[in-house]
Amino acid sequence: MRPREPTRTVPEPSADGWTRFAPAPTGHLHLGHVANAIMVWGLAGVTGRRVLLRIEDHDRQRCRPEYDRGILEDLAWLGFEPDAGPVRQADADAARAYRAAQDRMRTAGMAYGCTCTRATFAAWAADHGRPWHGPGCPGSCREARRVAETTRIALDDGEDDDEGWDDLLLGPQTGHVTEAADLVAMDRHGNVAYGFAVVVDDARQGIDLVIRGEDLRDATPGQIRLGRRLGREVPPRFAHHRLIRRPDGRKLSKSDGTTGVRELRAAGRMPDDVIGEAAAAIGLLDRARPVPSSAAAELVRGLALER
Repeated sequence: MRPREPTRTVPEPSADGWTRFAPAPTGHLHLGHVANAIMVWGLAGVTGRRVLLRIEDHDRQRCRPEYDRGILEDLAWLGFEPDAGPVRQADADAARAYRAAQDRMRTAGMAYGCTCTRATFAAWAADHGRPWHGPGCPGSCREARRVAETTRIALDDGEDDDEGWDDLLLGPQTGHVTEAADLVAMDRHGNVAYGFAVVVDDARQGIDLVIRGEDLRDATPGQIRLGRRLGREVPPRFAHHRLIRRPDGRKLSKSDGTTGVRELRAAGRMPDDVIGEAAAAIGLLDRARPVPSSAAAELVRGLALER
């Protein structure tokens, strides 16, 4: 059973705006999530925003109730308390919002069916010696207008296909709206896709500051453009922060048990120790030391003031 915490779909308006902490219940929290929580609650404190807890459970095949419960338990143990939520992408009102946004894209002639799979992209990359880049897809589904379970959105207009933004942490940025391929709105399993769902959610929930890892920087131009196509002329601000990486350079995953909050708790670590370790791993401290969640704003204040 899903935890029975009260759910508020759209947070109460705030004069200073909202940001969000948005984990997916496909595994337990690890140090990478703790680092993101430090940045979210810290920048919220510095900029006067409130924090919405959004459980991004759009992937019905991978999400589990026990992970949902674990997220809430670990956040409470760490001391990160949201101002609203939890809200969930699997809720009925969210599903209605996604359908309405897709219908709007179909009416505008921007949505099309795509039969390409990961194997299609992998085969194209093997044949050409590089990953697919740019609008459309390897199967030319956009031109064929096929009927398919996967839905993509054509965001480029052939004139100005770049979007720019002033990143709160990285400074001025620009990028192509179809960096890898046309954005997926619905996958072949009937799940709304992450890149589509977050744009719809951020608009309807009043999120005006998006704080996330630097690995999502390249997705930002397409998400800004999608927001414009859906009527959000003024996009949210973005802040892309450093990631905690494994020794081989890859970012942490939920399979890295030694960095899992549950495992660290079981080993006798205290919340302040875990927060301090995550803060040091992304350069907010010169060495790991105990830091309470209430000090998150002080940890990130220097980064924010530089920008």
